[in-house]
Amino acid sequence: MKKLVFFVFIFFIIFLSMPAKGQGNGSEMDYQVIPDDAIRLRILANSDQDEDQKLKHQVRDNVNAEITKWVEHMTDINEARELIASKVPEIEEIVDQTLEDAGEKRDFDVEYGKNVSFPTKLYGNYLYPAGEYEAVLITLGEGQGANWWCVLFPPLCFLDFGDGISVAEASAEELDEPEEEEEEEPVKVKFFLFEWLGWS
Repeated sequence: MKKLVFFVFIFFIIFLSMPAKGQGNGSEMDYQVIPDDAIRLRILANSDQDEDQKLKHQVRDNVNAEITKWVEHMTDINEARELIASKVPEIEEIVDQTLEDAGEKRDFDVEYGKNVSFPTKLYGNYLYPAGEYEAVLITLGEGQGANWWCVLFPPLCFLDFGDGISVAEASAEELDEPEEEEEEEPVKVKFFLFEWLGWS
């Protein structure tokens, strides 16, 4: 009888210590959204062909290198807006020179505005909702290829948000992990108690 009471007591303690469903590490992600006062850079490739994607990355590298220098020490969003707006002709020159160096003769467009469309993306634990955002948009050719984007201000272009995964994919991955842990842990505890109580 004493063993039975002790077993119930131990089981009760273990039950209380187990995390509730939907809590604990990995079952619920904390998402951080880019601040409202942010300026993005989005580049649309002509197509998904390897050559077009390679050209997109060349434009990215050259444009980003210059803009990063311009805003590196800025802390005021309004100053950044004025500067970037005034630099659109220079950005066009960078894109034009990049295309020329690559031996490509195609149309492109550079615009800066507050209504540039972005898809929903998840990068690590960071969620970036779809919507219209303030950004510099560079469209190469038809602009039908995969896009690349980053945040110019505050400077976050060391992260390649264009390589993020969809929210649906991330949610599925996260929900798989805790289920496996919850199935394994009770088996181990039960085996230990049965052995200690001499029931196995």
